[in-house]
Amino acid sequence: MSQQINQRLDWEPNAKLAALPTVTSDDHRYGMRHFAVGVSIITARDGEQRAGLTATAVCSVTADPPRLVVFVNKNVVANEVILNSGALCINVLAGEQEEVAKVFAGMIKEVHGDARFGYGQWRELVSGAPALDGTLANFDCRVIKVFDESTHHAFLCEVLATRERNDGEALIYLNGAFRRIPQ
Repeated sequence: MSQQINQRLDWEPNAKLAALPTVTSDDHRYGMRHFAVGVSIITARDGEQRAGLTATAVCSVTADPPRLVVFVNKNVVANEVILNSGALCINVLAGEQEEVAKVFAGMIKEVHGDARFGYGQWRELVSGAPALDGTLANFDCRVIKVFDESTHHAFLCEVLATRERNDGEALIYLNGAFRRIPQ
């Protein structure tokens, strides 16, 4: 199987800047706390195994073709389920879904694994990945490329199906807390 590398191999970083040290991980995390981001639950299914995680590292890449990128820590179960299935669903949470966000973020310590899907109502769209009802939007996707980025995999996805609602508050994460933003 031939793989096309779509990286600019003729581009080189600025040598002066490349020689400079980066900030510490803690400084980076502290700065990122001030970056208000939407909250999503990324879900996947491989056979009978379902997995999911709360994520803020989701980004639209292009509208034509419809592509998103999702960053998932390599150490979470969902990472392996996504790799095995080649599919995922991005569930963009509404303000009233904070409890589900906390469950999938591991903030409710007594709820683990598949028991997390006991929170909220779930269905499938096209890919077989669980899609949460009541979200602001669902993006059901196939993974087309996987990039190895240090502690995370970047999953480049094409959108196969969407659902959305036109009411409700958005759930965001800012300064270490979930917050609601009205329409």
